[in-house]
Amino acid sequence: MKSISIFGLGYVGAVTAACLASRGNKVIGVDPNPLKVEKIRAGKSPIVEKDVQEMIATALRSGQISATNDPRAAVEDSDISFVSVGTQGQRNGKPDLSHVRAVCEEIGDAIRCKSRRHCVVIRSTVLPGTTEHVIIPAIEAASGMKAGRDFSVCFNPEFLREGSAVADFFSPPFTVIGADDSYGAGVLRELYGFLSAPMYCTSIPSAEMIKYACNAFHALKVAFANEIGTMCNAMGIDATVVSDILKSDTRLNASPAYLTPGFAFGGSCLPKDLRALVHKSRELDLRLPVIESILPSNIEHIQRAFDDILSLGKRRIGVIGLSFKPGTDDLRESPAVYLVKKLIAEGYDIRIWDDHVALGRLIGSNRQFIEEYIPHIGLLLRDAVDEVIEHAQVVVLANKSISPDQVRRLLSGGQFLVDLAHLQPPVQISDAALATAATG
Repeated sequence: MKSISIFGLGYVGAVTAACLASRGNKVIGVDPNPLKVEKIRAGKSPIVEKDVQEMIATALRSGQISATNDPRAAVEDSDISFVSVGTQGQRNGKPDLSHVRAVCEEIGDAIRCKSRRHCVVIRSTVLPGTTEHVIIPAIEAASGMKAGRDFSVCFNPEFLREGSAVADFFSPPFTVIGADDSYGAGVLRELYGFLSAPMYCTSIPSAEMIKYACNAFHALKVAFANEIGTMCNAMGIDATVVSDILKSDTRLNASPAYLTPGFAFGGSCLPKDLRALVHKSRELDLRLPVIESILPSNIEHIQRAFDDILSLGKRRIGVIGLSFKPGTDDLRESPAVYLVKKLIAEGYDIRIWDDHVALGRLIGSNRQFIEEYIPHIGLLLRDAVDEVIEHAQVVVLANKSISPDQVRRLLSGGQFLVDLAHLQPPVQISDAALATAATG
């Protein structure tokens, strides 16, 4: 069992303290507020949350939990310090890091005299880059030590919901460990070894970002559901029925589908249906900012891809994948088609390959769309991907019809690869990279 100090006995800190103590760890709560410290010492919870009161009382009786306002003593008596202090937003939305910085300076000052290696675990929600550029420097300056060599710093986001925080702690959707050294990652792997949920060890910035990504997505889902519900209500439709049926689809709606970063969406359904929703909402005199913003966001995504290509300063472009997704010849509202048209308008010399797209085989509205949107598209299409790549100074992978590794094996030194399908920044292929790809 571990000896753990937890800085900040607010919501996250108190729940974390109670749950870790219940697993037999020795937990020391640290807070400058004497009322919170006294609560723990009396076997009471400093917050109102199901089961926490009983867990703290039980842990106190067994000697597994204590509390203090002395950070140095807490660090000296522990091997791991969790930082769970608040990062309230300022007027402009920027997180206030003053409390986090102050706590980290206290921890740094305390570990200066320790002979054992200490592990600092950040649980406070901070923007990507904060741990590396604010927190670690603060600890290093206060301790005179070097992160990764003398002590470890990890980022371990929490996913606790008020009202079910204890259940969430013991049954999380996943555990995320952001670490730059194996010692710190190993400490947390061992600490959370009793959990059955998937465990992801990643970089610190990735771990910081996943917290924001999850929260933003949760907010998006709430706003989306509310806007759909608002529209249903305005049309006399039972919003609950619509919502229940939507959520019953666990293959697409309630699944990881559509959550992998890549190129913009397209096809014959999503853009059309979004426009219809926006049109109907305006007929009903409703303002639905989330739904109204989805298509503009998608257009911005295509514009960013265009800007990336433009920034390379090359004129000969090879596009791999023209349909809106691999395995189909559907060009209707394909983001690759929109991108190609923008490139043509800027005078780029373009060649295109798509294994499933041949102008002679296109029929119906699919053919009508492409002939109206890019009338001379047939002059740009090629039968072989090699021909497109040989022509190009910049190769654009616009869908997942073939893998990036397959493309790299066909490239020559000096060519650029813009992998839109996997949302990767443009890279110039070196001869060394080609040699590695050939032997890999």
